Amino acid sequence: MLSDRRPILLANARIVDPSRDLDTVGDVLIADGVIREAKRGIGAAGVPEGTEVIDCRGRLVAPGLVDMRAFVGEPGEASRETFGSASQAAAAGGVTTIVCQPDTSPAIDDPATVDYVLRRARDTAIVHVHPMAAITKGLEGKEMTEIGLLKAAGAVAFTDADKSVTNAQVMRRALTYGRDFDALIVHHTEDPDLVGDGVMNEGEFASRLGLLGVPSAAETVMLERDMRLVALTGGRYHAASITCAESLEVLQRAKDAGLDITASASINHVTLNENDIGPYRTFLKVVPPLRAEPDRKALVAAVAAGLVDVVMSDHNPQDVETKRLPFAEAAPGAIGLETMLIAGLRLVHSGELGIIPLLRAMSTRPAQLLGLPGGTLRSGSPADLIVVDLDVPWIVDPNELKSKCKNTPYDEARMQGRVLRTIVGGRTVYEIV
Repeated sequence: MLSDRRPILLANARIVDPSRDLDTVGDVLIADGVIREAKRGIGAAGVPEGTEVIDCRGRLVAPGLVDMRAFVGEPGEASRETFGSASQAAAAGGVTTIVCQPDTSPAIDDPATVDYVLRRARDTAIVHVHPMAAITKGLEGKEMTEIGLLKAAGAVAFTDADKSVTNAQVMRRALTYGRDFDALIVHHTEDPDLVGDGVMNEGEFASRLGLLGVPSAAETVMLERDMRLVALTGGRYHAASITCAESLEVLQRAKDAGLDITASASINHVTLNENDIGPYRTFLKVVPPLRAEPDRKALVAAVAAGLVDVVMSDHNPQDVETKRLPFAEAAPGAIGLETMLIAGLRLVHSGELGIIPLLRAMSTRPAQLLGLPGGTLRSGSPADLIVVDLDVPWIVDPNELKSKCKNTPYDEARMQGRVLRTIVGGRTVYEIV
């Protein structure tokens, strides 16, 4: 339930603020929708009258997550997800800002649709929602959208969702216009001709299952092309979903060359690999496909080093009719808003990744890249933050998840850690009592 906006003191907390590389014990005072202080020793005596004092008992307090890639069905596909249901799932997962994708019906490719999304989300969502707009009209890869008008209407970046712009001239123009309007171009790097009819990672495991594979070259070939175009135009570029070690080498060379490029990896690709598909589990059919374990480890190391800037949910709800099919025929996609952080904590508990690099990739960096407030606990910043118990064990029950669709790759998985409270704009929008 949405609470009132009276002041809140989160006392006796472990404060982790990746924007300052801060990990300390202290208190966080929230008033008038902003963070007043986050430091040691505020104490209940020094807070405004009527403040709600919450004893965190050493639990983690961190900035709310900014999910840079999530599909929400409105407009046109509300049966899969609505802003209301997506925001409920987001709040339960510690996500205080959703960045929704433009592959709706109609596509988010004109200012009127951007305005509709913003108004609809404002009326029905309990977390912040910002749309990315399409790079090309109708996501067809042929004619560029009006980047300046769409940005003025409220689009925070530009992408053709899970479609690649194969026409290099169109992508060059998009990067050029993006440069002129200081707009971020977010591109899905998969050459559709190399993908062909592939449905999982190309290799021995795919052969054993009798499934057609997708080579990692499908990703790296497109990424290499894009790096050349970024060098040509000077545009701002973000690789939407990096999955393999070869792509990391391409990114490193581009960053070393001083190009303005950044990249995301999905929570699925940093916590799962192709072997998790097991006996044709369609809930693990995603695009790009899950790769081999060495690729997963390389991605985690890249997140730790900052080479991969962002970890996102790639939330893509699919109903039972499109998932309960033979693997090759099932629709790709997995829900992830509610489990992104908790799945990421697996990496923390295993020692593969520190809590600060994880939270930086899920909150601070996406907020910075998109020019959004949040991702920090600095004084004066928006009071979008979460309280997390890092140790509580639980088992993922799809029937208890708040998304309209239940296609989670973590079905019945054992997890350690859970979001206890989510605060957006100074109001508690989710709480486990």
